[in-house]
Amino acid sequence: MRLRHADGQLVHLSYCTNVHPAEDLAGVLGQLDTYAVPIRERLGADVLGLGLWLAAPVAAGLAADPQTRRRLRAELTARGLEVVTLNGFPYQSFHAPVVKQAVYHPDWTTRERLVYTLNLATVLVDLLPDDAVRGSVSTLPLAWRQPWERRQADRAARVLDELAAGLTQIAWRTGRAVRVGFEPEPGCVVESTGQAVAALSRVDSDRLGICLDLAHLACAWEDPAQALGRLRAAGLPVVKVQVSAALAAADPVAAADVLRGYVEPRFLHQTRTDACGGAADPADPAHAADDLDAALDANLPGAWRVHYHVPLHAVPAAPLESTVPVLRDALRELFAGPVAGCDHLDVETYTWGVLPAGQRPGSDAELAGGIAAELAFARDELVALGLTEDSASPAGPAAAPVSAPRRHDG
Repeated sequence: MRLRHADGQLVHLSYCTNVHPAEDLAGVLGQLDTYAVPIRERLGADVLGLGLWLAAPVAAGLAADPQTRRRLRAELTARGLEVVTLNGFPYQSFHAPVVKQAVYHPDWTTRERLVYTLNLATVLVDLLPDDAVRGSVSTLPLAWRQPWERRQADRAARVLDELAAGLTQIAWRTGRAVRVGFEPEPGCVVESTGQAVAALSRVDSDRLGICLDLAHLACAWEDPAQALGRLRAAGLPVVKVQVSAALAAADPVAAADVLRGYVEPRFLHQTRTDACGGAADPADPAHAADDLDAALDANLPGAWRVHYHVPLHAVPAAPLESTVPVLRDALRELFAGPVAGCDHLDVETYTWGVLPAGQRPGSDAELAGGIAAELAFARDELVALGLTEDSASPAGPAAAPVSAPRRHDG
C-alpha cells in the first residue's frame, strides 16, 4: 500500500513474504495468487506492496536471467502487486523443521553473503515501480555474537566495503539505487542501536544503513526516541522499518504456563529482562537467554520481552501482552514530525505457522485474512499520525476495505 507523508514523501507499506515457505521461483509465484491477491482484495487497495523473500538459489537464478526478472515484474504488475524491498536475512531453508541459529549463516564474514545480497539488489532494480525513489534490502546484523573477535570484524569490514562498491556499480549501471539495512537482533553482534553505531558508523551511509525491526527494538528495552536519535547522530540512515511486535510478560512467573505454549522447535525466541535496557552487554546471562525454554528454566528475574513476532492486531492470551506500545512510540518518532524518518515499512510476522494451536491459522484463507488485518492495523496507525492513503498508483480491482480490529492496550 502507498501512503503520503505531509512532507510529500511516498511511504510504501508492504508485508514480508518470508511467512510463506518457497525455495524456488514456482513457489514464489504460487504465493501471489494464494495469499497476495486475496490480501489486496480484502484491503480494497489499488496496489499491495510485498517485501519479497527470495532464497539464495532463486536470487542467483533471477540475477543471471534478465528475461525471467521481467517475467516476475509482469506477474506482479498483472495482479496489482509491487516490490520496493526484499528481505535478505534468511539465506535459504527458512521453514525447515529446525532453523534456530542456522538463520545467521552464512554471515557477513563470507563471500556467500556478499554475493547473495548483490544478487538481490540486481533483481530488485528490475522489480522497482517506475516512480520508486529507491529500493532496500534488509540483512542480518553481521553475525551471531559468538565467535566474534578482531579477525572476524576486520574481515566483515572488508566485505561491507565490497558491498557498498557493488551497490554503487549497480546504481551507475541501472540508474536505480538500492540500500542495504542491517537489522539489529537479539543475540547477534549488533543487538542494540548502541552496538549498531559502534560496529557500523564508518560504513558508506549512502548505500548502507539500518533496518529497524520494532519487535527487536522492544526486546532490547530501548526507548525509540533515544534509539533513533543515536542513529541520527551517528549518520546511520534507517533504510527500512519492520513493523512488528514482540511477546511481553510483566510477571513471567504468573505467565509461565502460557509462555510454555510458545516454546517451539523451529525459530529462536531470545528473551530479555527489563535489566537489559542500557546494559553494556544485552546478552549477559544475568538478564538474557538465547531461547524461551532456556529463560523459563533459568527463571530470569524481572519483566520479559521475547523475540516472538506476534500478530499486530491481536492481543495475546492473558496475562501476556505485546510490545505494540513500543511500536506506536517508534512510528510516532518516525512519522509525526515534519519529515518522514523512513519510506519503506514492512509488516514482518513470520511466525504465524508456529503460534500456539488456538491462534494458528487453519487454512490459506485464514492466513491471508490475518495478514490483511495486520496491514490494516499498520495503515490505520500511520493514518492516525497524519499520513494519507495515496491513490496515484495504477488501479487494480477494488473491494470493500477491511478495518483492523480495535485493540485495547493503549
